[in-house]
Amino acid sequence: MEPKKKAAQPCSYKEGTLPSCAPLAVGFIPFQQENPPMYKVNEALTKGTLFPGLDLPWFNVSNTSNPYEGTPLGELMALSFAIKELNLYLDTHKDDYEALDMLKKLNKLHAEATEKFNKMYGPTMVTDITFGDEYTWLQDPWPWEFGQRGGSR
Repeated sequence: MEPKKKAAQPCSYKEGTLPSCAPLAVGFIPFQQENPPMYKVNEALTKGTLFPGLDLPWFNVSNTSNPYEGTPLGELMALSFAIKELNLYLDTHKDDYEALDMLKKLNKLHAEATEKFNKMYGPTMVTDITFGDEYTWLQDPWPWEFGQRGGSR
């Protein structure tokens, strides 16, 4: 006779799937559950994670602001960060189609934001040099020059 198995208890989004709803701040790395809640992309960049369940305390440090928030560069940074977070999440949750749809939407928004940013301020990466007949990479402002130039050329 086999022993009765315990019915699986649902875990909160702050708990992983190994073993039995273990907190995410233990020595092993439990996988996140499917369809976890997500921060908005700007908040995710500030918090350092897209997923509130992974927003764990670290030496009582709490990120509360992003100096680039509300700027075209901040928008591009937030989209890039959220895309990378979803990429990593989908590596372990390939069947989460909501996350995949979100990734597709963010990729489209990122392409649009990159094109807009490049036209306004110049390319952020050498692979973004797609218009014009000249090599302008060295003429464009470097990231640390945006503040010195008021965020424009």
